[in-house]
Amino acid sequence: MKINIHSIDFTFSQKLNELLHKKLQKFGRLCGDAISIEVMLRLDKSDIKANKVCGIRLVIPGNDMLSRAQCRTFEETIAQAVDALKRQIEKRKTRIIARRIKNTNNNVGKE
Repeated sequence: MKINIHSIDFTFSQKLNELLHKKLQKFGRLCGDAISIEVMLRLDKSDIKANKVCGIRLVIPGNDMLSRAQCRTFEETIAQAVDALKRQIEKRKTRIIARRIKNTNNNVGKE
């Protein structure tokens, strides 16, 4: 799985890069059909302290999954965006399993 990281209006540190890769490697196991992950980190041009923004796009066959978070630090922002994406993956898996069970039950009565 390929990971692309884009930083807008700042340069991110090696520590932040390592944190991102550590958190995002889990998606390879969670979502086996993932093609790539695109991460966008940027600083908002606003007066509020929570001006760090992280957007994550998980590229999978079908519809891509997106998450976005805004907090005071990039570490918090990354954690929230990753958690939101994990919830989306779990919902997707639940729907897929429910469809399989429904199809299996429908096919049993036809035999």
